[in-house]
Amino acid sequence: MMAGTLSLTGCGYNALQAQDEQVNASWSEVVNQYQRRADLVPNLVAVVQRYTEHEQAVFTDVAKARAAAGSIQLTPETLNNPQAMEQYQAAQAQMTSALSRLMAVSERYPELKADTLFQDLQAQLEGTENRITVARQRYIQDVQGYNTTVRQFPTNLTAMVFGMEKKANFTVENEREISTAPSVNFGNGASGAAQAPATGEATAQ
Repeated sequence: MMAGTLSLTGCGYNALQAQDEQVNASWSEVVNQYQRRADLVPNLVAVVQRYTEHEQAVFTDVAKARAAAGSIQLTPETLNNPQAMEQYQAAQAQMTSALSRLMAVSERYPELKADTLFQDLQAQLEGTENRITVARQRYIQDVQGYNTTVRQFPTNLTAMVFGMEKKANFTVENEREISTAPSVNFGNGASGAAQAPATGEATAQ
């Protein structure tokens, strides 16, 4: 029994299992922060609608983007599927773009910008975008570590035996994009990264 345990340790099995669990935990945090953002949307829309009358197209875009983002779920079991990752990120990028347009509406409505509830929701959204950035960066790092172990000899043989495959990750270009939080126009004149396009987060490797 002890010899078998030592053999599994020596071939990297335990390291692979530990890294796999870390990747799953990191992904859960990414999903958690995206969900936190989605939960803010109804309140944001409700506040903006109180002050606006001619922004229905923006509200429709936000509703569609939120529905699309919520319809795609990635479980730890499907994290090695690049196509699924691509679809998930495309949906979240669409949500980012729609939110940017929603928040930009405040520029045309001074009363909306002055609303304390709107200001609080702005702060919550900005904080959530920062948390998303941090969570994604941690996921990238953990996947890179896991994928390296899966590919290196002799742990690649262990991975092959136990069916442990590489997991999908963000591209290098996307990793550079998310080194800082995406800019969502809060109407406060702050500078930031360019607004994420609808497909800016969509590519996985």
